[in-house]
Amino acid sequence: MLLGLLACQKIESQVYRPKPLPQDPLVQVYFNRSLATEYKEPYRQLTRSGDDLEKLIVEAITSAQSTVDLAIQELRLPKIAQALVERHQAGVKVRVILENNYSRPWSDLSATEVAKLKPRERQRYHEALKLIDSNGNTQLSQDEINQADALVILRNAKVPIIDDTADGSKGSGLMHHKFLVIDGNLSIITSANFTTSGIHGDLKTAESRGNANNLLKIDSSDLAKLLLKEFNFMWGDGPSGKADSKFGINKPRRQVQQFQLGNTSISVHFSPTSATKPWSQSSNGLIGKTLTKATKSIDLALFVFSEQRLANILERSHQQGIEIRALIDSSFAYRNYSEALDLMGIALSKKCQYEQGNRPWQNPITTIGVPQLPKGDLLHHKFAIIDGQTVITGSQNWSWAANTNNDETVLVIDNPTVAAHFQREFENLYAKVVLGIPIALGKKIKAQQQTCPP
Repeated sequence: MLLGLLACQKIESQVYRPKPLPQDPLVQVYFNRSLATEYKEPYRQLTRSGDDLEKLIVEAITSAQSTVDLAIQELRLPKIAQALVERHQAGVKVRVILENNYSRPWSDLSATEVAKLKPRERQRYHEALKLIDSNGNTQLSQDEINQADALVILRNAKVPIIDDTADGSKGSGLMHHKFLVIDGNLSIITSANFTTSGIHGDLKTAESRGNANNLLKIDSSDLAKLLLKEFNFMWGDGPSGKADSKFGINKPRRQVQQFQLGNTSISVHFSPTSATKPWSQSSNGLIGKTLTKATKSIDLALFVFSEQRLANILERSHQQGIEIRALIDSSFAYRNYSEALDLMGIALSKKCQYEQGNRPWQNPITTIGVPQLPKGDLLHHKFAIIDGQTVITGSQNWSWAANTNNDETVLVIDNPTVAAHFQREFENLYAKVVLGIPIALGKKIKAQQQTCPP
């Protein structure tokens, strides 16, 4: 393991580092895989390329004088938990909302429960144990748990926490928000969960650099008010009050909110929107409307792309001569419901059943692919860049489920300085893209065409 880390550090030191781009003073952008910066990880003690997103989050929390409001799908990083506790004990009002699937400390699980975990969840469990097990003896002492299990740290300090079952339900589709508001003014919105794999990298894999994620730090009372309104719908009376929290489609419907921040125009929308309501009024509707404004280019970096209507909008843009490039995470790019296949003019069935409304492009493009990342790392971004000027980002994957079931945030930011940061991230990832479809999948599709005509 040590030799692997040293080898990685040697390779990393030889990486060409472009100069950092200028930041907008009110809307700052960071990436955990940026080539322009480097930092030393706090857990693997590995010096690597990237912005330290955890440090940015901790610094924001530490700056709080009155309130910290955090809505995050998953929180496992002890330094963030410790920062929340420190502010809580200093008299700052701290509130935390989690997704119910991740609101229980990993160290609470019994051996029987661990045995029943699905493979991916069991892998996450063992990653958490490695983080908590400071002496490496594979046995967790209570002191280790108290020091490094983030949710135990919060629980021991009695930091107020709820999850999306606080409304008396079994939970929304997903409480998938990833935002933080400090003192009702400073907002952090990110695509990253607060985990080692989400920010730094898998502890057991020296080559891992974490899932590719971005973080926005926005100094705006207008944005903070909108995020806090969303937060308060979900919070209700908090953990000891009435079951009046509102998650999912139980939240009041709201229109897209737009405001000006210096030289930046920002539009905000929150999901979900009931499938019975007009799609144009949903977050995916906002994404679609923004895509139609393109006159030259659209670049996509998406974890999941399965919303047919967005693929149809992109097809019309393509027919108008707009250049489209897309990076999709390899774990989703080639599934039968992936719109990446539509863009490549390919139909893939599941047991000879094609996705309803499936529409492979008659004039496909060859600029669609998956980024080459270390094994285990994911392309977790949810962003698009339009004409090098406008960015769509936030927590929402481009899917029907995210749009109609999940608690999500979508931002549209019109600012060329901000867009330049996302463009550089896209180009860095696209430089190592694998375009088209794998040979094995191509053979499968040809075989299907003989037995399962579209």
